[in-house]
Amino acid sequence: MALNYLFGGAYDGTRVLVTGHTGFKGSWLCLWLQAMGAEVTGLALAPDTEPAHWPLLQLATVRDQRADVRDIDAVRAVVAEAKPQVVFHLAAQPLVRRSYKEPIATFETNVMGLVNVFEALRDCASLRAVVNATTDKVYLEQPSEGGYREDQPLGGHDPYSTSKACAELVSECYRKSFFSGADAPAAALATARAGNVIGGGDWSEDRLAPDLVRAAVAGSPLRLRNPDAIRPWQHVLEPLSGYLRLGQALLAGERVEGPWNFGPAGDATLSVADLVAAMRAQWPGVHEQASPGPHPHEAPTLRLDCSKAARELGWRPVWNAETTITRTIAWYRAFHERGALLSRDDLHDYLADARAAGLGWAA
Repeated sequence: MALNYLFGGAYDGTRVLVTGHTGFKGSWLCLWLQAMGAEVTGLALAPDTEPAHWPLLQLATVRDQRADVRDIDAVRAVVAEAKPQVVFHLAAQPLVRRSYKEPIATFETNVMGLVNVFEALRDCASLRAVVNATTDKVYLEQPSEGGYREDQPLGGHDPYSTSKACAELVSECYRKSFFSGADAPAAALATARAGNVIGGGDWSEDRLAPDLVRAAVAGSPLRLRNPDAIRPWQHVLEPLSGYLRLGQALLAGERVEGPWNFGPAGDATLSVADLVAAMRAQWPGVHEQASPGPHPHEAPTLRLDCSKAARELGWRPVWNAETTITRTIAWYRAFHERGALLSRDDLHDYLADARAAGLGWAA
């Protein structure tokens, strides 16, 4: 599937470094970049689940470099060899509940790991653009009727959210201090804040879709911690199209540095209970139970205002809630019932729908 034309051909033949490429979002991003003709190098630890999306994809042309972002010498070595023109930084400890159990490792990875990546990139003469993926959880918890905007205060309650808010500050510091000026790399830096991501190929612990899949396969009840919590659910391809559109704009020299929200269509901001009900309709037999508490604090409501991305990048989500849920459950059922991998089919259909919706990056 040759997709070199996407995003104005910005990635065709371009050297791209993806940190965290063995993870859920990173593996999908590598699939997309390879299909666009990019020369991709990945930097990550081995997948920490079995099964895992990365080895299932068998992306033979992606250079698979195993390194820990907490090891600055290893990061420098990968960057020096890859000579990237674009970097998508996705490597992270991404789980809220694990961050309560492992706060030191969370901050070491999400803050100092980012510093190590930036330090290595300061010596990279080929570098032109950096997109650092953070999260919608970087915002200070406060009433926000229309959703959090990029100019609202950063915050964080749990170690994961706080570490990612710190990553936003670190990114802004390096952008101002080291990625601008006559002696700095000729690179532009932006951050991307995405909502709760679902889709095939995620088997992480303490995430709703993988938990539902495990319950369905095992015939066990799905235990819900916070059924009334409201989140902006989106298919994994949605934020990735935002990251790639942002990278395209940075490469083109557009003034798009700083933070960006990439969230779902309005009908996909749902409670946990409503999302489970919609998923259960696609995979009958799943039943849920309340998980006894107490549970660590998690924000009761998260919504994103993505009007800036729509206005300045021409980006908007492609799939509504129904399509997102249907494609996610279909992926897992195909894998667990037939051993089929629908990732390339999902990408093909997502792109067809993006073109039908008139999105410029897909033309």
